[in-house]
Amino acid sequence: MRALNILKEDALGLFIQGIAEVLSIVLNLYMWIVIISALLSWVNPDPYNPIVRTLRNLTEPVFWRVRSWLPFLNIGGLDLTPIVILLGIVFLKTVLVGNLFRLAMHMG
Repeated sequence: MRALNILKEDALGLFIQGIAEVLSIVLNLYMWIVIISALLSWVNPDPYNPIVRTLRNLTEPVFWRVRSWLPFLNIGGLDLTPIVILLGIVFLKTVLVGNLFRLAMHMG
């Protein structure tokens, strides 16, 4: 019985570690999408390009939400929204992913 409980705790710890890994990868990927989207906004690419449209579709809903919450982020035409989103991603990685890894280590 005790061996079964240890096995269950190990499996749960591995499951939580897997969630933390996937979440970390998704946050890293979205961080790069935000960075690329911000860089593309400086050069004003063709808006009908499928890559540009995909990047805008992935980022604009989040940008719009942050702009509506923090309207003062546009300073003299300089939009600081991507920086705030990147800081949020770093915060989520540190707090959420870090705590998930810590929880997985205690279970496994």
